[in-house]
Amino acid sequence: MDSDEIARLRRAVARLSRQLNTSATHEGLTPTQASILGVIASRGPIGLAELVEIEGVHPTMLSRVIGKLVADGLIVRGQDPADLRAITVSATAAGRKKQARMRAERAAVMGQYVAALTPEQERRLVAALPALEALTSVGDGQVTHEGGRA
Repeated sequence: MDSDEIARLRRAVARLSRQLNTSATHEGLTPTQASILGVIASRGPIGLAELVEIEGVHPTMLSRVIGKLVADGLIVRGQDPADLRAITVSATAAGRKKQARMRAERAAVMGQYVAALTPEQERRLVAALPALEALTSVGDGQVTHEGGRA
């Protein structure tokens, strides 16, 4: 890819991300809070160290987000049964409901966007999915330059 194509990709991804993040603000969460709630709802109970690794946020920032989500009744803290010194977090029923609403809104938005594409554009988008999925793993060291798993 040349630099112009990379810039186009960055702009497209950034615009799409902003549009999808609207579901978080509709639910009273920041995009970071929504993302962390999503991980907790899908993988919880989960340890804080694992959350830092998955989300790529500073532990201090994670602590603030966890505090807010606990205060809002969306998650609860617990102890890791394997290591009583370690803290885990899991979603409450209210947290799982909120996450399900955000996921449904994002799916509806993406469905509308895809429906507006021509059949050829949709086919090319589907063909590009493996490359787009690989892009999400590059930053965390999961993909080699040849496109395989590290």
